[in-house]
Amino acid sequence: MRTTDILIVGAGTAGLTAAIYGCRSAMKCTVLEREMYGGQIINTTDIENYPGMPGVDGAQFATVLHQQAEDLGTEVLFEDLISLEKGDDHWFTAVTSGGEIRAKAVIAATGARHRKLGCEGEDKFLARGVSYCATCDGAFYRGKTTAVVGGGNSALEEALYLAGICEKVHLIHRRDTFRAHKKTVERVLAAPNIEVHYFATTARIEGDKKVNAIVLNVPEGEKRIELDGIFVAIGLAPENQQFAHLCQLDETGYFVAGEDCRTTCEGLFAAGDTRQKPLRQLVTAAADGAVAASLAAAYIGENF
Repeated sequence: MRTTDILIVGAGTAGLTAAIYGCRSAMKCTVLEREMYGGQIINTTDIENYPGMPGVDGAQFATVLHQQAEDLGTEVLFEDLISLEKGDDHWFTAVTSGGEIRAKAVIAATGARHRKLGCEGEDKFLARGVSYCATCDGAFYRGKTTAVVGGGNSALEEALYLAGICEKVHLIHRRDTFRAHKKTVERVLAAPNIEVHYFATTARIEGDKKVNAIVLNVPEGEKRIELDGIFVAIGLAPENQQFAHLCQLDETGYFVAGEDCRTTCEGLFAAGDTRQKPLRQLVTAAADGAVAASLAAAYIGENF
């Protein structure tokens, strides 16, 4: 059976940063990744808001981070986590698609996936006019026309953010009432450059090399809106059910863990987008990874 000090589930920014800090604490670190290292950032063409690295390509950022972790001694395994248990001896046992791994501490850095519209053109124009984060990509559309799809707090907050930098923002909502906070709704309705489209769903996204229009299904039929960018804000979906029997998750599936990244299970930490937090960005993911690994190393020192 394979053994490690810290088992890290997920090779995104949080997971790979955790590996870097874990290795620098003289811990043996093993990272499990079922797809591709880097997480969602690999779909971003330009990163403008990570300190000290303006304009770096997302795939390049992920590659350098992965190489840095491996150079320090991290073992990255492209295996899927099937189950995780904790024994009376404090050791965790992970069953993966490649066998079993015993670990003294575990860091869950599984992230959260953006829910998709599922319409024609969405995948085709990803990072070429379709985005899932206005804070990340909104600056590329300064002075242009954009749309936000969604009706919750996140969607309305993204619309307000974009309204401050874009000429025009179309807010597309499938109902006639919003699920957002009353004050947020009032601000949206008062914004002169936000146009709300009620009872509207996305039929398809059109363009050539980049997005140039969104076509809506509305009660009257189809409605085509010319624009430059579309921001999808219909929610995030964490994938944490394999940990639910070990620690507390909130009603939406996120780990209940604070800034110390500690879950309600000793030795199990949660880092990055997978835990409850007000801001999900590269810089906060990296910070979580550093904190989680440092405290995991301390936990191992105290218990083994």
